[in-house]
Amino acid sequence: MSEHRVAPVDAIWLNMDRPQNLMVIECLMFLDGPVDRARFEQVVRTRLLELYPVFSRQPVDGRRRWGRGRGRARWRDVGEIDLSRHVREVRLPAPGDDRALQDYVGGFLATPLPRDRPLWDIHLIEGLAEGSAIFVRLHHALADGIALTQVLFSLTDLEAEGDRDGSFHPDGRHHLLSEVVQAARRAAPEVPKLLRPARIRSNFLTGLRLGLSGIGVLKKLLFTRNPESAVAGIAGREKQAVWSAPLELARIKAIATHSGATVNDVLVSALAGALAGYQQGHGGRAVDLPTMIPVNLRPLHLPLPRELGNRFALVMLSLPAGPGEASRRLAETKRRMDAIKASPEPVITFSLIHAIGLLGTRLNRSLVTFFAAKATGVTTNVPGPREARYLAGTRISGLLGWVPGSGEQTLGTCSFTYAGTVRIGFKTDTAVIPDPETILAAFHGEIEALEAAAGLVGTTERSRVQG
Repeated sequence: MSEHRVAPVDAIWLNMDRPQNLMVIECLMFLDGPVDRARFEQVVRTRLLELYPVFSRQPVDGRRRWGRGRGRARWRDVGEIDLSRHVREVRLPAPGDDRALQDYVGGFLATPLPRDRPLWDIHLIEGLAEGSAIFVRLHHALADGIALTQVLFSLTDLEAEGDRDGSFHPDGRHHLLSEVVQAARRAAPEVPKLLRPARIRSNFLTGLRLGLSGIGVLKKLLFTRNPESAVAGIAGREKQAVWSAPLELARIKAIATHSGATVNDVLVSALAGALAGYQQGHGGRAVDLPTMIPVNLRPLHLPLPRELGNRFALVMLSLPAGPGEASRRLAETKRRMDAIKASPEPVITFSLIHAIGLLGTRLNRSLVTFFAAKATGVTTNVPGPREARYLAGTRISGLLGWVPGSGEQTLGTCSFTYAGTVRIGFKTDTAVIPDPETILAAFHGEIEALEAAAGLVGTTERSRVQG
């Protein structure tokens, strides 16, 4: 069978699995009803396996010349994929509520993907009190979370019969993602400009500004420390996941409009406030907590390459514990986010990740661990489609997705906007954060505090947290 070299950056994540933190991206889809397995598998074959070869390859250790020692890892084509090894059907016990689903998902967060086949799994979950769910696990070595989100959306349609009516064409598979692409561009407007080498070369002052600010970025990356707090500690193997019921996106937009902020600013500020309250509630002083935020560096107007892979940067954001009022915390969060958007930090960290990828496995692990120790975990915000979509004929009612943490990181946070709603999810290390539902409740309280500060109480429909 044919073998293919694993790109240096992809090899970082392929070799970075550890018992306390696996390099697995987890996605959860909530659906209005059951999914027909045969129909679903046909979608997987035509829109996943036929279009992206890496989903039909398994990892193998590379061998140095003369057959001695380990070299670069490689992908090996496995031929026809046996979907029974990748797609499983499960039924949750009664009552099939959110807690039962959270327990099921949490039970796999520390389970490695088998290395004797391609690195992905899909769970079709029945037995829920309402609808069904699909739990998808994909190794980070296949692609970054932003690209994999686009891949998953390419499996969906605007109409219930979209997978059967012949309207899907491989060359146009990304046209349906235009809303996602435009939202991502608005989330980080300065990054594509800073990545244009011609812009830097043609303007000496711009190059000088990037050089001077780059020194500040390097200092930030090297000297940021994850302080002692209620969410820091030695990570264990056991993980758990909790999430909110869908919140009306109109509520978040109203707060953002009143405050001159973005939806992402509001969500990150509410996270900061929730973590400040969590620290205080666990006998500690609230301190700013650093978190890593992934930034897409792919050209947003182009289709994903067939080989996928990882092309992203990580920026470091210090979540403000103060000032005390929610509205003032939002203003400070916006100030910090705007500073990152206008800085060359994504460019520098992208170059740094590539440099690490060219080193040996031992140095890879040491450097990733060094930088991972500077943050509590990873925070993502995915802007999804405005209109509901269908998967193999069944309507999707909501989505969540967590990217992996590294080293001793203990807290992963995701927000996912979709069809006029937003869901918040937390993935935590049980040994350090045994009660993530407390953070979730505090997050909801921060949203209400921001509404009250903006005089918006009672103007939008309430959504309650299910924990």
